[in-house]
Amino acid sequence: MNTLRDLIFEEDGAAAAEYALILAIIGSAIAVAAVLLGTNIGTAITDAATCVANPSAANC
Repeated sequence: MNTLRDLIFEEDGAAAAEYALILAIIGSAIAVAAVLLGTNIGTAITDAATCVANPSAANC
C-alpha cells in the first residue's frame, strides 16, 4: 500500500511535464510570430515591387 501511495504523490515527473508545457507554449508563440512576420514581409516586398514597376502608383 505504501508503494501505491508513493507512486501517487511522487513529484519527480511534474517538473518535466511543466518544462514540456512551457516549451510547447513558447514554440507555439514562435510559430505564430513567424507566420505573421512572414505575411508582413511578403506584403512589404510586394509593395516594393509595385513601386519599382510603377513609381506613380499610390503609396510610392
